[in-house]
Amino acid sequence: MTSNRAQPPSRVPPPGWAYRLGAWMGLAVMRLQRWQFDIRGTEHLPPSGGCVIAANHNSFWDFFAVGRAPYLMLGRAPRILAKQSLFELPLFGWLMRKTGCIPVDRGAGLDAVQHAVHAVEAGEMVLIMPEGTISRSFDLLTFRTGAARIATEAHVPLIPAVSWGTHRFHTSGRRPRWSWKLPVTVCYGEPVRPDAGDDPVAVTDELRIRIETMLNQAVCEYRDGTPGRVWWVPARLGGGAPNHESVESEFRSRRLRWRRRRSG
Repeated sequence: MTSNRAQPPSRVPPPGWAYRLGAWMGLAVMRLQRWQFDIRGTEHLPPSGGCVIAANHNSFWDFFAVGRAPYLMLGRAPRILAKQSLFELPLFGWLMRKTGCIPVDRGAGLDAVQHAVHAVEAGEMVLIMPEGTISRSFDLLTFRTGAARIATEAHVPLIPAVSWGTHRFHTSGRRPRWSWKLPVTVCYGEPVRPDAGDDPVAVTDELRIRIETMLNQAVCEYRDGTPGRVWWVPARLGGGAPNHESVESEFRSRRLRWRRRRSG
């Protein structure tokens, strides 16, 4: 079937000064602490053209860790989907808007999805965390379908990605702590390539299976292992992180409150 969509430009403009400033600040924090990255699967990152990267979310630094390789290796500037409340913070919210981040209104993300669709149709790279919030258990929460909807509607590759280790520096409920030579694993998987008309729920299920498999492997092969009773290790592996079932239950209740607030 012939598409009526306009062809994307041959070259997306390079990142502007605000994006370069934000990236420099994030990279500087990691460089100062001399984080030791184990990066895998970069051959799955397209050097050009629209695409969606979907990753797990266990820290405030996942975005920097996952976006680091596309930015440094390919000169690509991932457009990040982030919660609306971050855009309301003084200075930081201004910088997020200037860098081209896309705000997501929790409980009603249709506008963000359409914004992201337009971005990837124009040849840009979009980075999204389908869990929608940080998982305090460090295991995957239920996925939203936004990443799959963007990739399906725009007919672009959906690249699964995982990061592991950054939560030891700064995650939900814990203050940042200096993490000298912190080992950080980042993996990119073979893209899911949805066809127009594919069910976003089925695509999301496939995406989650791939990310879960990649995450389990990254955790298993992590340089510092999975020490028992340590707070940053999932409870299912004998670690001290909160029980996943209770975290998932709490998150379901929170999502319900978001929907009620939106509809009310």
